[in-house]
Amino acid sequence: MVVYPAPRQAEAGRGMDLRLAESRLAEAVGLAEAIDLTIVGSEAVPLGKPRPSTLLGQGTVERLGQVIDEKGAGLVVVDGHLSPVQQRNLERAWNSKVIDRTGLILEIFGARARTREGRLQVELASLSYQRSRLVRSWTHLERQRGGFGFLGGPGETQIEADRRLIGDRIVRLKKDLILVKRTRELHRQARRRVPYPIIALVGYTNAGKSTLFNTLTRAEVLAKDQLFATLDPTMRALSLPSGRTVILSDTVGFVSDLPHELVAAFRATLEEVLEADVIVHVRDVAHPDSEAQRSDVEAVLRELGTADAVDRGLIEALNKIDLLDQARFEALANQAERSPRAVPLSAVTGAGLPDLLALLDKTLSAERRVLSLDIPLTDGAALAWLYRHGEVLHREDDETAAHVTVRLDPADAGRFEKRV
Repeated sequence: MVVYPAPRQAEAGRGMDLRLAESRLAEAVGLAEAIDLTIVGSEAVPLGKPRPSTLLGQGTVERLGQVIDEKGAGLVVVDGHLSPVQQRNLERAWNSKVIDRTGLILEIFGARARTREGRLQVELASLSYQRSRLVRSWTHLERQRGGFGFLGGPGETQIEADRRLIGDRIVRLKKDLILVKRTRELHRQARRRVPYPIIALVGYTNAGKSTLFNTLTRAEVLAKDQLFATLDPTMRALSLPSGRTVILSDTVGFVSDLPHELVAAFRATLEEVLEADVIVHVRDVAHPDSEAQRSDVEAVLRELGTADAVDRGLIEALNKIDLLDQARFEALANQAERSPRAVPLSAVTGAGLPDLLALLDKTLSAERRVLSLDIPLTDGAALAWLYRHGEVLHREDDETAAHVTVRLDPADAGRFEKRV
């Protein structure tokens, strides 16, 4: 059973929650279904002043206990943050296993991570979360082990031993992730030597990033109408209309109230976003909470350290226009006309994709230098280098030289000047 504690109007007005209760409850149900849980019931309950012992009021806890018992729910997902004490008290009151939003998202990530790096990150996040949950809920955690031979004494309790083991494992995982981070940095350095600009797709989970990625690059990344279908980052080459090659990166989706443990653990994966030359925010404009989702994504990007890119304005791919009625589509089109960095499109039908590619070309070309060069026809390597790294705008040959007007990135322009 899924329960969403919905802030009352007064609390919501103070910024506790921007979302409609029905929409947030539907998202929580979608998260639970993402790991194949069978939902027997869902309910949004009003939350006034949070109760320290159970979060929810006593009357609400008792009423929900009856509903849970009638429906035979073995697991209750509370779509909010529960302290260890609140989680334990609710489990006792409802005689059922209880997890909060953070625990649910960690379960999804644990079931989906495929790469070694992804699994390391999930385990690190899970252990950091579990360490705070080692309260004396079960009797075996209160047993004491004997002393170690001559040491004597009361020994250490099971809960202390578990905390120590978890702490040791966390230290080991952090060391392993440092090695992974170094490997990814070597890969990035290799790409800088090529170098191809990197375009990162970011957005709320299930906004259509992987579908757009597949449509643009003809890749076969898993794309489902499902929350957190993509966890492991994927990169593919993409040719823009100008002929220049870029690297397109598909990243893990964001979600409101993304657990801090996950943001910290997945920093190595999300560093691809930090390295990106252009960030494209893929938005599900057919979703009723599209604006709130936009705020959530920008908040996570700021937390990652890309506040400058957010302040300058991200390119917005306004996805899923094929799901809009005519009135909403026209309103969106008028809005996009006033924003030069927003493109209405459909990753499924392909509508609007040429406009997105043209905008990416224009954005990447804005910082490029235009050079007029005279290259001896005998220097075929230099001409080939210019075609490979730049955008040749004009070329006119005479008997001895090629007179070329070319647009280059500042770094490439510097390299070519050193070359000649």
